[in-house]
Amino acid sequence: MSRVLSIFYGVICYAIFIGTFLYFIAFAGNLPVPTRIDFGASASRSASILIDIALIAVFGLQHSLMARASFKLWWTRLIPEPIERATYVLFSSAALALLCWQWRPIAGEIWNVSGVWAAVLWLLFWAGWGIVLLSTFLIDHFELTGLSQVWRSFRRQSSAAPEFKMPFLYGFVRHPLYFGLVLAFWSTPRMTVGHLLFAVLNTGYILIGIRLEERDLMATFGAAYGDYRRRVPMLIPAPKKI
Repeated sequence: MSRVLSIFYGVICYAIFIGTFLYFIAFAGNLPVPTRIDFGASASRSASILIDIALIAVFGLQHSLMARASFKLWWTRLIPEPIERATYVLFSSAALALLCWQWRPIAGEIWNVSGVWAAVLWLLFWAGWGIVLLSTFLIDHFELTGLSQVWRSFRRQSSAAPEFKMPFLYGFVRHPLYFGLVLAFWSTPRMTVGHLLFAVLNTGYILIGIRLEERDLMATFGAAYGDYRRRVPMLIPAPKKI
C-alpha cells in the first residue's frame, strides 16, 4: 500500500471509530439514537441474554486477541505494519457497531431515581466518558487510534521505542481509561435488567483485559512497571504509595 493510501486509510478508520464511539456513548446513555440499551429489537428473555452475552464476547475476543504481540507478529505478515493499528481500530469499531445494532433490551427495573440523585448519576456518566477521552490524550490519542503510525510512514520516520510514563491520572490509577468506562457503564438514573447485564459483562471483560494488558506491559517495561503496579491501584483511584 502506498504511503498516500495509508494516510487515507488511517483517516477513514479514525473517522469510523469516532462515529461509532459517539454512537456507543448515546447507546449506553439511552440517548435518542435508533438502538439503545433499553430500546431496540425485542426477543424472549433467555434469547436476549444469550445474544447480549455473545455480542460482548465477540467484542472482547476481537479487542483482546488483536492487541496481543503474538497476533500482531502474525498479522503484519499479511498487512503492512503502518496500517496495523488503524486496522485494529477498524475491526474494534465494527465489533462495537455490531453490539449496538444487535443488542436486545431486557425489561425489569433494578432502580429508577429522579431529582438530585438522577442529576448526580448523569454527572458521573458524563464524567466517565470525559475521563476516557482525557486518558487517551494523556498517553497518545493518535498513536492509540493508528493515525501517528500512518503519518510516520508517510514521512518515512521510524517508530520510537516505547517509553514508560504515568502522566496526571496515571499517577492515581493504573488504568484511568477503564475506570472511566466502568463509571459510565454503571451511572444511570434507570438501571434495568438489560443495563445491569451490560454493566456486569463489560466490567468483567475489563478485569480480564487488564490482566492481559498488564502481562504485556510487564514484558515491555519489566521492573519499572512492577514498581508502578505495586504503588498505584489498578482500577479505583487513590494516592500512590511511597
